[in-house]
Amino acid sequence: MDLAPQCDLLVVGGGIHGTAVARDAAGRGLNVVLTEQYDLAAATSMASSKLIHGGLRYLEQGELRLVREALRERQLLLTAAPHLVRPLRFILPLGAQSRPAWQVRLGLWLYDAIAGNSSLPRSRSLDLTAHAELGLRDAYRRGLSYSDAWGDDARLVVANARDAADRGARIFTRTCCERLQPEGRGWSARLIGADGAESTLLARVVVNATGPWVARFLGDAARMERRTSVRLVKGSHLVLRRRLPERTALLLQSQDGRVVFAMPFERDFCLLGTTDVAFATPPALVDIDADEISYLKRVFAAYFTTPIADEEILWSFAGVRALCDDGTRNPSQVTREYRLELDRAANGALILSVLGGKLTTARKLAERVVDRIATELSHAAPAWTAGAVLPGGDIENADLAHFESGLMQRYPHVPQEVVRGVAGRHGAIATQILSAGNVGTDFGAGLTAAEIDYVMEREWARSGADVLYRRTKCGVRMTPAQRAEVERYVAGR
Repeated sequence: MDLAPQCDLLVVGGGIHGTAVARDAAGRGLNVVLTEQYDLAAATSMASSKLIHGGLRYLEQGELRLVREALRERQLLLTAAPHLVRPLRFILPLGAQSRPAWQVRLGLWLYDAIAGNSSLPRSRSLDLTAHAELGLRDAYRRGLSYSDAWGDDARLVVANARDAADRGARIFTRTCCERLQPEGRGWSARLIGADGAESTLLARVVVNATGPWVARFLGDAARMERRTSVRLVKGSHLVLRRRLPERTALLLQSQDGRVVFAMPFERDFCLLGTTDVAFATPPALVDIDADEISYLKRVFAAYFTTPIADEEILWSFAGVRALCDDGTRNPSQVTREYRLELDRAANGALILSVLGGKLTTARKLAERVVDRIATELSHAAPAWTAGAVLPGGDIENADLAHFESGLMQRYPHVPQEVVRGVAGRHGAIATQILSAGNVGTDFGAGLTAAEIDYVMEREWARSGADVLYRRTKCGVRMTPAQRAEVERYVAGR
């Protein structure tokens, strides 16, 4: 590892919170190192429901502060990353198992009011008999619609990491922070790379942003006697070979009180989830289980005329979230608020652990983390991320469709599927990938050698899975033979 021996801040964890902290801190002039034991967004941060939202259901739980903050952040993200965050209309069918219509209307009115001067349309009533294209059962004749946004979770992580690196942070994936020892006025961190090589880093402050590993890291690596209180909740999703109307999603209310989202995914598919089940075993990279698949099928069948056939299921993914344990028995009702816990070693060295949180509020969480660190380090630097775009987000008027159209005119020899895919994943950076005029081998589904080269050189991709399912979602659309060809190309670089 090309690793200088000292830094101001060591961030452990390459998910949305870790990369957002690294970005903010690097932008304030701190010397930052980030380590991630797998790939960026390899665990929880690529297994979300892909929503940038205030959390309509959190209103039921009285979490007004969280909803208000999330709705402000939603608006900021629509501007900061218009290629990765896009408006989405949600339809909430009203039926026998639904919450009372008056309660839902009241909740949506409050949601709109808290959002204030949002650029998104406000909620309204719907006659679902006029929307046969949804394929709903006849029992659902009335509904309500409201606005939120969709976000590419894994690419938001990569964008934060790329911005952090561009501002001086050093990002090391497939690098495990195995042990922290107090040394001097800070920490000595023992790091082990994928090749087994070991190195030592001296850090003044450590941020524990390891997600579901947060308690284990604090106890095992940092040897802190007090273990933090977390609640592990597993969420799983299915990707179906079924098309929903463009930019239209559905919120399905289950009889057990949980909600499941059905959303358009990669233009031709449907994303269905999440499950919200208690997870008690040690954290790890996880998969959906048979009970979760059955649950999602039942919820879907209660709303749609055509149930899910096994052959429709193209892909599934699952993740474990480390939520703040508030004592709530129902996993779906555990607070999504975040908490920052501070611990000190005997020498006074600070380790700050991140609990809870969500994709939408990661920027604000990071700002609060770095405010605390800057105070600890007597480093005077103002917060800056609220007014900054993410890499690729500097698209005129945040109009992705117009930008795509311009690229197609500029590169008429490049297949439109390729241009559309590169623009949607990289925004304004698309010109760097397309500028050579030769995108190389077209592997299918809009993925070319030029884009693979870029994500391996600039976005820390190392394996076929990194390319196919995190830097892009092209693997969902590809045949086994096409995926194998991508694997061979990646391995040969």
